[in-house]
Amino acid sequence: QSLGFLRDSAQRRRARLNATVSPLPIGNRMSLTKTTTKSDLASLTMLGQSATKPSKKLERFPNHHPGRRYVVTLSTDEFTCICPMTGQPDFATITINYIPDRWVVESKSLKLYLWSYRNEGIFQEHLTNVVLDDLVKALKPHWCEVIGAFKVRWGIAITVRAEYDRSKKVTVQSAARPLPRRHEDTKDTKKAS
Repeated sequence: QSLGFLRDSAQRRRARLNATVSPLPIGNRMSLTKTTTKSDLASLTMLGQSATKPSKKLERFPNHHPGRRYVVTLSTDEFTCICPMTGQPDFATITINYIPDRWVVESKSLKLYLWSYRNEGIFQEHLTNVVLDDLVKALKPHWCEVIGAFKVRWGIAITVRAEYDRSKKVTVQSAARPLPRRHEDTKDTKKAS
């Protein structure tokens, strides 16, 4: 009975949204509306569905305020994954902060995405960076940060912070440049010659 209530509630919200949203006319052209439109919902496949399962798919909807730099924060303290060596569960609070450009992440798809790691063996440092990479690929934000605050295990708590900043691009070529030789290395080479 409670699920029926939720389904009916979601249907009423969709009907109300469809009835009240319309683009704002300006002269002979339409302006960018500042509210949710039917076209915003067209590509969302997970929202409003009663059957849910873990998924690696991140869904997004258009940002109607691309000229404004605002921060979106999403956080959960229910994240779990598995240590790839021991198989023991790792519990964490995952916090995502980002400044959207053209796209905003749909929160239910993010929940199902994070759930998909529940039985996956992955190191905490790798997980935080993979989540950041997937968000950047899906959203192409101005800036994004993922913080994984993992709970204490064997007396050690680990917090991993990964950041992407579009204005500070790092090219693969510059990142792959060989390290400069140490002074001691050049002495040894000269002696050997």
